[in-house]
Order: sequence, then C-alpha cells, then structure tokens
Amino acid sequence: MPRIYTYGPFNSRRLGLSLGINILSNQKICTYNCVYCEIGLTSKENLVSPKFRVKIPPTHNFRKELASILKLVPHLNNMSFTGYYGEPTLNANFLDFHKTAYEVREKIKWTHGKPKLTLFTNSSTLYLEEIREKVKKFDLVLAKLDVATQEDFIRTNCPHKDTSDIEMLIESIAKLSRDMPNSHELAIQCLIYNSYSENYRSNNNTENIIKLAHAIKKIKPDSVQVYSVARIPANYYVFSTDKERKREIVEKFKEIINDKSIEIAYY
Repeated sequence: MPRIYTYGPFNSRRLGLSLGINILSNQKICTYNCVYCEIGLTSKENLVSPKFRVKIPPTHNFRKELASILKLVPHLNNMSFTGYYGEPTLNANFLDFHKTAYEVREKIKWTHGKPKLTLFTNSSTLYLEEIREKVKKFDLVLAKLDVATQEDFIRTNCPHKDTSDIEMLIESIAKLSRDMPNSHELAIQCLIYNSYSENYRSNNNTENIIKLAHAIKKIKPDSVQVYSVARIPANYYVFSTDKERKREIVEKFKEIINDKSIEIAYY
C-alpha cells in the first residue's frame, strides 16, 4: 500500500537512523513562517495561531503502515514525529499517534534497543499546560529556540500575531524542562544562519547568541544542538553558517552556561 504517514528511514545528522512520521495533512500548517524553512514558506491562510487545532486521528492504516516499515529496520534509532508539514502539536490527536506508535514499537524485536519516540516542536504551543503534559510523554523532545530577543524572533521566525513573545516562550520551555520525567530527554535546537542581504540581520549576531546562551542556561535542557541550513531555504538571502562559526557558538554557549551536565554540540 502507498505510504501516507511515514518517510525514510534516513540517517540523521543528530539522531542516527530515523523514521519520519507526519501527523498533519499534506500541506504545510504552522505558527511560524521561518526565513530558513526547508519545506518552503507558510502560506497566509496556513499561518495559524498556537491555539489553532486540526483534528486528524490515527487510523488503522497508520498502525498497519508503521508495523510494516518497522519490521524491516530492527536497528532503527528514532521514530521521529517531525515538522515535515508544519508544527505537529497543532494536531489535537498527536498523543493518540504517540500511543499507537508506542504499542507497535513494543511488539517488535530490536537489535540495538528500542528506538526513541521523538517529537520535534517549534515550541510555540508549549505555553499551554495541556500541551506540555502531552509533549513530556515522548522519550526525546527537540524544542526549537533560534533566538532570544523579540526583534530576532520577529525577523527569523515570523510568528503568527497571536504567538507569545520570546520571554514567555523561553519560560514555557523552562517549565517543560522542569516537568520532564527523569528517563526522558529535552534537547534545544538552535538553527543559526547567515544573510546575503545588507538590509537583513540574521540571528547570527552577537547580541542574540549571548542572550540565547543565557536563555538555555535558564532552561537547563539535557542537550543543545547547534546547526544550520542544510537544504534550500524558504528565502533566497539565507545561507548556512560554516563549521568554524558553529564551533565558536558552541564555545560561547559553554562559557556562559557553565554546566557540564548539559551536552552542547554542533552538527
């Protein structure tokens, strides 16, 4: 049968062999319109409030598709609920998908331990307690935080007008970090990019990097992933930061955060 919900597996720079799981429709719906987005711009009608919800429950075909793929990759590292078509927590039924994936995973014999049930989120819905309660059930949560000033937030992530300001967003991630079960992990994803345009300031600026480090120190995640654009971005003036710059950012983060229990690396 044709695959509707899954793509890959693929080798991830950060997660190893991963199976992507899409729980949204086949068109992008998101709370952001990030300048660097690798799946293109968010259309005006699909740029939505963090309170907006679609209701797409898992069907029997989801269970069947997942089981048929997973039995072929007993060495899988991650089952990743990604932002392939937008922000996955906008689906009111995203925890139902988690439950089905968990049940299917438990029935398979794995060669290197069970793959993690991983959620990618842009963090915009985490100010809602009901969302945090659901999100923390994933083995690994990768929460996006590219910026720590309101100006950089508006320029980089171009959020819907109803989105919380950056201070509340940071506090929301910090609350999630405090509430995560000890056996689960929270990683902060920082995508740092450059700009060709003299009239556009990217998030790769000193003020943002320093404030971002202080925000991460407040959040206290298990790990931090610094990376950059790897595919064609939504806007032509955006391009990736090089390895040396990413290394410098990691060193600055380590200096300010000053916590060896937090793994900080670039990819």
